[in-house]
Amino acid sequence: MRSKLSIGILAIGTFVVVYPIMFLIVGSFMSESEIADDLTAIAEPAANGFATWSLLPNEPSLHSYVAVMFDTPQFFVCFWNSVKGVCGVIAGQIIFGVPAAWCFARYNFKYKRVLFFIYVVLMMLPFQVLMLSEYLVVRKLMVLDTLWAVILPGAFSTFPVFVIYNFFRGIPEEIIDAARVDGASEFALFRHIGLPLGKSGIIAAMILQLLEYWNVVEQPMTFLDTKHNWPLTLYLPYIDIASAGQAFAASVIALIPTLLLFLIFRDDLEKGIVASAVKE
Repeated sequence: MRSKLSIGILAIGTFVVVYPIMFLIVGSFMSESEIADDLTAIAEPAANGFATWSLLPNEPSLHSYVAVMFDTPQFFVCFWNSVKGVCGVIAGQIIFGVPAAWCFARYNFKYKRVLFFIYVVLMMLPFQVLMLSEYLVVRKLMVLDTLWAVILPGAFSTFPVFVIYNFFRGIPEEIIDAARVDGASEFALFRHIGLPLGKSGIIAAMILQLLEYWNVVEQPMTFLDTKHNWPLTLYLPYIDIASAGQAFAASVIALIPTLLLFLIFRDDLEKGIVASAVKE
């Protein structure tokens, strides 16, 4: 009895989580007229009744995908803005965050614990707290209203340092000492021992940051004014009910890259989530 109850609760929870994705996929294959009929109560406040939704489209159509892929150039501009922004952030975190995590994990230096504490504090602060300072910095650098205004603050994010740090700390000291005895330089230790043994942590941190910056909203809203520089997260909310099918199709297309990355790097991502919960 208890097992059946647990299965029932899990099934309900799974349906609640999966339903929004089903909602998007079904809506992307509906015709505009069917969507309008189902969502009239939402689109027109004066209308009576409730919104309805079918589990399957009555007349499946690829019209919304065709419209997004071939008739909506702004979608592709925003899509590639998201790709360029995420790639820039990840590249910056690999260049700056990974070496910083190695230094914190493997070396003792003055004020190390104080600096790492500051890193942790900055990691926990929401964007709303840092918004003014980041705005002043990007304006001073004269990159406001460009993708660099989103890339630069993300490239120096402290979260990947914290995640990767926990993986680098797990490398046995005996391996490091043996390599030093064999004459390995500090850079060789980092390249040939730190990077291979910390690969899972690096991948996990990068995937977590990719998911965050692929769906970032506040930073583009604050730093970007020109629509030509908008990422997908700012493009989708401006699609009205008249083109709701395109919104569904665009959302499904935007979901595919993150879903594929999650499926490919699922094990590393799980390790990263566990490591981020480990305290020093």
